[in-house]
Amino acid sequence: MALTMRRASVARPAVSSRSRTVTVQASAAKHLGAGAAAVALAATLSLAGPALADLNAYEAATGGEFGIGSAMQYGEADIQGKDFSNQDLRRSNFTSADCRNATFKGSNLQGAYFIKAVTFRTNFEDANLSDVLMDRATMVEANLKNAILQRAVFTRSDLKDAVIEGADFTNALLDKTQVMALCKYAGGVNPVTGVDTRKSLGCGGQRKYKASYPSNPDGPQVQEDEKEAFRKTLPTYRN
Repeated sequence: MALTMRRASVARPAVSSRSRTVTVQASAAKHLGAGAAAVALAATLSLAGPALADLNAYEAATGGEFGIGSAMQYGEADIQGKDFSNQDLRRSNFTSADCRNATFKGSNLQGAYFIKAVTFRTNFEDANLSDVLMDRATMVEANLKNAILQRAVFTRSDLKDAVIEGADFTNALLDKTQVMALCKYAGGVNPVTGVDTRKSLGCGGQRKYKASYPSNPDGPQVQEDEKEAFRKTLPTYRN
């Protein structure tokens, strides 16, 4: 008798009508087969509609990843010919995006992701591409005139016939064969950093070439002010 009374005294958790609906739909789908399961799933997802709408509205108001309004998402997007001129796009994601003939002239793209992106004839003139990950990207005939490319990663990328007059490649990572190809016509001085393009690429003799990469302990090292500039681009989480 005592055991029975104790069980009766335990309060059962409240079950909302929505939870009952979802449970009934899931149970019905289990017995009615795949076709009914699809119908039940659609009905279940419809119940979450208002909640998802509220979440999307919140994310849109937030303006970017980790609360950084500049971190836009264009991964695998088709943005051919789009105009992104003079925008703050730091740490934005363009991974595997089709950026052919798009324009990023004068934009701040520091720390952005262009991994495997197609940037054929894309205009990056006067853009800040410092710390950009652009490995395995197709950059054929891209316009990098006067662009800042410090510490950018271009490993296994194709920069054939890219315009690099006045571009600053200081401490950037490029394949040796790519550097040799660019050095055949590299020239100019970056108007912002004052760095000679050929010098930033390490064009010249073999000894000078070997000493021009940060991976070489005898080569140039990243300065403290450059490290601090990179730290300032790191996410700031909301309190």
